[in-house]
Amino acid sequence: IWSATLSRHSICMIPPQKLVPPALMGSSALRFASTETAGLPESVSTKELVDLPDIPAAPTPPAFSLEDVSTDVLNAAGEATFASIGLGGWSPVGIVQNCMEFLHCTWELPWWGAIAVGTLAVRTIIFPLVILAQRNSAKMNNNMPQMQLLQLKMTEARQSGNAIESARYAQEMMLFMRDKGVNPLKNMIVPLAQAPLFISFFMGLRQMANTPVDSMRDGGLWWFQDLTLADPFYILPLITSATLYLTIEIGTDSARLSAANMNTMKYVLRALPLVIFPFTMNFPAAILTYWACSNFISLGQVAVL
Repeated sequence: IWSATLSRHSICMIPPQKLVPPALMGSSALRFASTETAGLPESVSTKELVDLPDIPAAPTPPAFSLEDVSTDVLNAAGEATFASIGLGGWSPVGIVQNCMEFLHCTWELPWWGAIAVGTLAVRTIIFPLVILAQRNSAKMNNNMPQMQLLQLKMTEARQSGNAIESARYAQEMMLFMRDKGVNPLKNMIVPLAQAPLFISFFMGLRQMANTPVDSMRDGGLWWFQDLTLADPFYILPLITSATLYLTIEIGTDSARLSAANMNTMKYVLRALPLVIFPFTMNFPAAILTYWACSNFISLGQVAVL
């Protein structure tokens, strides 16, 4: 009885297609049955199992040193390097930032001192250009009466339609300026040299304040300890505007801009500090520290010359 029950149970476990006799199976079923295992290998030789290629050794991981990582991320002062926070580089702005970082970390200067020393160094480098422009301005002032006379004759000849006389006076003007060593373009040397420097310092210090460089939060002096924020008492903007006004006033007096056609320029320059004051009120203290230092240096240069 047990064997009969087991046989019936085994028959029930056989799939229906296995119970169909071969005689009742179709030709397609026979073909499938004959090729079902044709693609499988019948046996695998021992040689094929023995001659397997060796497994390559695991690659050696690169050496990891915490000291190298700290050197790349931290500078000599233990602060984050400018390169690690996206500052510095080889652009004019990046070079200014690298110089500020060098003065702060290597010379161990506070940030306000680094800005002041950097400003003094740059202004000292371009000081020979200031001397050249001042000498040229003095020569122009000494020869201004003769130059104005030739300019007047040239203008009258042009207005009368006499092109030949106008060209002759223009030639005399060029020869006179050459003999006296006067060149109006030399007066533009200092502004052309200072403009890119001012823009580079302005943008570099603004990026340092906006990033911000954490150590600049207490790198100020006296009432402006945080160089990343604007002066809450507006003293730095006042100092900057006042020193700019004095620089313009002394500079125009030394250049003797007293002619009638230069009076308008004098008034425009005198109004410039008042115009820029509302804008400088919101500048970070780092920018105004640089600007005020530059103005004080300009006053010293004007006094010396």
